[in-house]
Amino acid sequence: MSPDELPTTFTAFAGFQRVAAGTKAQVLTQLRERGDAATCLVFDDQTGEQLDVDLRDPKAIEISALEAEKHEDAPRGVGRPRLGVVAREVTLLPRHWDWLARQPGGASVALRKLVDDARRVHGERDTVRAAREATYRFMTAIAGNLPGFEEATRALFAGEHQRFTDLVEPWPTDLRVHLHKLSAGGWGAA
Repeated sequence: MSPDELPTTFTAFAGFQRVAAGTKAQVLTQLRERGDAATCLVFDDQTGEQLDVDLRDPKAIEISALEAEKHEDAPRGVGRPRLGVVAREVTLLPRHWDWLARQPGGASVALRKLVDDARRVHGERDTVRAAREATYRFMTAIAGNLPGFEEATRALFAGEHQRFTDLVEPWPTDLRVHLHKLSAGGWGAA
């Protein structure tokens, strides 16, 4: 299963302690049961981005959890839903459209082939970049004031795995474990 096909998971932190993990609905349900949900930060494990949920209002958490459950299982309506095809807009220059029109199977088939070829050729590079960016987003949001943050960031983007590991070693355990999880794909084949 490719990274694009993996279900999106989320992790919640209260300070530097991991307090919930799972799908969006599962995390929000776990947070609803906590008395300190307002102090928690929720992160998308794939992108490292912080989820924008108002955790101060227990009713808002409950509504968000219900909406998350609906969206996780909701079928897509545009395109060929059974095949997972989604119609979106693409902006190209006229010469690009002309070239696509001359391709066997038309523009959609040609674009799909180009994307598949690019994914095959650049797949590892894209995985490394995405993992480093997700790790950086998470680190910036939660660990930006910790000692060694800037050096750890430099090591991350330089691909210096051992140096990164050494720099985050003194950090709180849950934070360090999550950083290693997010950055795992960022070290390439080395």
